[in-house]
Amino acid sequence: MNQRADDHLEAWKSKQELAERMIPLIGQLYRDHDVVMSVHGRSLVGRSPIDIIRAHSFARKIDDVELPLDETSAIVSALARIQPGPASVDLALLAKAFRDSGSDDLDGYLRETLPAADTAAPGRGTDVVLYGFGRIGRLLARIIIEHTGSGNGLNLRAIVVRRGSDNDLEKRANLLKRDSVHGPFNGTIKVLEDENVILANGVRIQVIYSDDPASVDYAQYGIEHAILVDNTGRWRDAEGLAKHLENPGIDRVLLTAPGKGDLLNVVYGVNHDAITEDQQILSAASCTTNAITPVLKVLNDRFGVARGHVETVHSYTNDQNLTDNFHKGARRGRSAALNMVLAETGAAKAVAKALPEFAGKLTGNAIRVPTPDVSMAVLNLQLDRETTRDEVNAVLQEVALTGALRTQIDYVESDEIVSTDFVGSNRAGIVDGLATIVTGDSAVVYVWYDNEYGYSCQVVRIIEHLAGGHPVHLPALAN
Repeated sequence: MNQRADDHLEAWKSKQELAERMIPLIGQLYRDHDVVMSVHGRSLVGRSPIDIIRAHSFARKIDDVELPLDETSAIVSALARIQPGPASVDLALLAKAFRDSGSDDLDGYLRETLPAADTAAPGRGTDVVLYGFGRIGRLLARIIIEHTGSGNGLNLRAIVVRRGSDNDLEKRANLLKRDSVHGPFNGTIKVLEDENVILANGVRIQVIYSDDPASVDYAQYGIEHAILVDNTGRWRDAEGLAKHLENPGIDRVLLTAPGKGDLLNVVYGVNHDAITEDQQILSAASCTTNAITPVLKVLNDRFGVARGHVETVHSYTNDQNLTDNFHKGARRGRSAALNMVLAETGAAKAVAKALPEFAGKLTGNAIRVPTPDVSMAVLNLQLDRETTRDEVNAVLQEVALTGALRTQIDYVESDEIVSTDFVGSNRAGIVDGLATIVTGDSAVVYVWYDNEYGYSCQVVRIIEHLAGGHPVHLPALAN
């Protein structure tokens, strides 16, 4: 082995050592203080040394240089000494902010920057109930369990489903444990048959069987002031969803589908500030609406959008037939596994529910395609002024890195990337910068999105906002 090869191997081993030292500190800060660490939005909690090194290496695509592990390791060690209050800490941005500050006192800088730890007695957090346990329900369960931390945030207390078979509980647990798209559950799952309980990473989830929202006695399970997330789609208006509020234990209801009537359709990051204390029933809109609305807001704020068309290339869903069979919907009876299926989408009109300035400006269609997850929205827009491809991309990339919508919008430039590369993305949408087309005042922007996981992350952000437990971002999100 030549000297150059030895040098590369030693450098790799040094990175491994630093990452291994960080892991117990990252875990302790998360469990005891609800401090969540990430690198450009990629969480480091519960990750392996290789995952941590990979996240640091990813920074090259953004900052042109790999994020030095010795810098972030020093920050993590300092945080462990300081023991701050709950926060979402982006180590890449925090490291840059510290370098730019010119300070040589890392502990002092962090003490001034970070929230102080709360010395009051810990609370019980906020109870969450999932009504329905399909694709979105199970992903919400995974994310909430992963976010449990000290237990002072969101606590998943129960799921409510219709009994499907004699071994229903075991089947539900297995569907949570194994997922064909998103892989195995990150942890351990145990079934307590006698109590109708699933234990997931120590989180006790009561399984309640019911077909009537008004008949569930949540009080008998000790569930209080809970936020209920309705994943069934059976009720889409305030009247139907209000049934959940008829029994004590449930304070608010969040629908994971576009709401009808006067329901506030919330796209977190865009209009969540419009939520008021007296609004007990809310909608998290649709996956497509969540993917495109933040991008449209940025483009409208910077360039103005006169009108546009949204074409969604969307993975098939459970609503379609696997093979040709009767379906009450147009075209959806034809095999989802064999066909591209032209379908309607309300996402274009739904944008206006979060951004009223888009009322009447957008049209839209959807093409369902034979892939199980990850979709794409093509935004064909007429802008209010002429611009260039470089300017549009620069604006979107800046927002994705440091803007107020950086937890909603991601940005990539790769001529090799394809849909499966975005499975598990926690952003609402990812702009494909190389695909952007701009001619004068006409722009075409391509937005990838994990229509399951990315959307579920947006839903959890709303739940955290409703619970008053969304951690502060450090560095702070720009306005």
